[in-house]
Amino acid sequence: MNISVSNRLRRQPGASPRRPGFFAGMLALSTLVLALPGTASAQGKLDARYEATLAGIEVGKGTWVIEITGDGYAAAANGATSGVMQAFSRGHGSGEAQGRIVNGQFVPMNYMASTTSAKKTEMVRISLANGSVKESSIEPEPPVDPDRIPVTDAHRRGVIDPMTGSFLRVAGTADPMTADSCRVTTPIFDGRMRYDLRLEYKRTEMVKAEKGYQGPALVCGIYFTPISGYIPDRAAIKYLIEQRNMEVWLAPIAGTRVLVPFRLKIPTPLGNAVLQATQFVTTATPPKSALRTQ
Repeated sequence: MNISVSNRLRRQPGASPRRPGFFAGMLALSTLVLALPGTASAQGKLDARYEATLAGIEVGKGTWVIEITGDGYAAAANGATSGVMQAFSRGHGSGEAQGRIVNGQFVPMNYMASTTSAKKTEMVRISLANGSVKESSIEPEPPVDPDRIPVTDAHRRGVIDPMTGSFLRVAGTADPMTADSCRVTTPIFDGRMRYDLRLEYKRTEMVKAEKGYQGPALVCGIYFTPISGYIPDRAAIKYLIEQRNMEVWLAPIAGTRVLVPFRLKIPTPLGNAVLQATQFVTTATPPKSALRTQ
């Protein structure tokens, strides 16, 4: 892992399965979960490793590190093609996000995502304040397409970035591993497209990583609704809108009321695309005030 999550906290004030960017796309799809209010005092860390498969065949591997403190959070992910995918082409991607915790809610500040394939590298940057986008850019700048539904200023307000959207923060003091935690919708802006993601509870499964977490996971159905920044006639958009079998399996970060993806399943015409945790190590960290009294 070449990104220091702690240092970044201190500094704060749809790809085709055949393309090289497939695993980077899988990392982006792992943000198909939502943020909810919770308690600001909870603190914890996650160090996870994931494997991506398509129709049961390994196509990529990645890492995800999350740190949640009493007043802020940071997350960083890296992934690259692996296994049989490397025989055809190579690609890799990374992403990171930082923000504050205000009144028990995540308030994103910065987001960055980079994907590299054999043909090009693309960089997305978003800065936010109080739930609204201040600035966003894509490099190189994509060509203007008259068929793309424009993203308005109103669409850039009341949104979160994709990485922050991958944390589900459960309010209250009751057990967060209940069906109600899945019943939520959130607005996301990824630098190009504004869309809503809705979760619905399906069931609870027991999971076990090769290293780290073993216990219950909430299985939530995922439903995608594009708002703007997309081309309506694109086959991938139509497919996602109509899809009713996408699932995310959510597991808790110790010491917090935050749930994150343990497993993600996206059906495709070539078979299920699955992002599965092989390592899911979570650690509760005491508040700074508790450390000072020891």
